Amino acid sequence: MRLGVGPGYWIGYAKALDIGSVMRKPWILDYDSANCAIGAAVGILGERPSFLVLREAFNGVRRFDDMQRRTGMPRQVLSQRLARLVAEGLLSRVPYRENGQRSRDEYRLTDKGLDLYPVLVALMEWGDRHAVGSPGPQVLLRHRDCGEPVRLEITCAAGHVLESAREVTPVPGPGAQKIA
Repeated sequence: MRLGVGPGYWIGYAKALDIGSVMRKPWILDYDSANCAIGAAVGILGERPSFLVLREAFNGVRRFDDMQRRTGMPRQVLSQRLARLVAEGLLSRVPYRENGQRSRDEYRLTDKGLDLYPVLVALMEWGDRHAVGSPGPQVLLRHRDCGEPVRLEITCAAGHVLESAREVTPVPGPGAQKIA
């Protein structure tokens, strides 16, 4: 038995599904990537130890020994990472002294470091969905004032909530430089 499908059926079907359409060359290929904000941020944060230190700082862990115990990092790695985050202005050293002990430093988030909170929350949400096992999230975030769950949303300046990256169109910004 033959269905009533004419010769143009598959072409129309392919167009409806956007199969075989020629994608325009992305504008970004004509621009230099040297001034990329993502590349610059990854250059500063880049490795797992940085994110673990920031996780601890956002959770209120400020002292070296506590961070070392919580992250499991070798002391030298943690020391280097803390020094880098301080040098980049994400953490500051604040001296403290317990009775009978030598002076030591606590590590506290700066305003620049606090600006990374949405990045860490986004990584946590992604990890909860795609990287951890079935028991569920290890940590739940709650709004301090009302106790309701916290989640990230991406919105445009008009207040529209964007559900997918497919709803965003990248365009050249003021720092974009065309390749000669």
